[in-house]
Amino acid sequence: MLRPEDVLPHRPPFLLVDEVLELDPGQRARGRWHLSGQESFFGGHFPGRPTLPGVLMVESLAQLGGIAVLSDERYQGKLPLFGGIDKARFRRQVVPGEVLELEVELGRLSARAGTGHGRASVGGELACQAELLFVIVDA
Repeated sequence: MLRPEDVLPHRPPFLLVDEVLELDPGQRARGRWHLSGQESFFGGHFPGRPTLPGVLMVESLAQLGGIAVLSDERYQGKLPLFGGIDKARFRRQVVPGEVLELEVELGRLSARAGTGHGRASVGGELACQAELLFVIVDA
């Protein structure tokens, strides 16, 4: 089974994908982020009502998209960086102990840039969705 750290340069505490469940290189990926509650951001966001920050949901989607891009041999030795986030919507709070199910479908991909659409859910209930724009640079 592919481990996220085998593809991404990210490392804890900023590796926000625990499992890759499905992968179609250069096309799409599905994965998971298990939220134990021990993550440091829960202590301050928010005291007494820990909630996963929306920007970290979007980052986890971007990391999964990065796995789909970097698994395509055309992008070996490259690094996808955020170029923009469009139409981000947050539909539900995500709390400690939940599992964030991640899905990313890549759109247009060129040698220098690409797009993707990401969805994050918990138990089948949509938590976040966003259009992702990225640029591809040498690693």
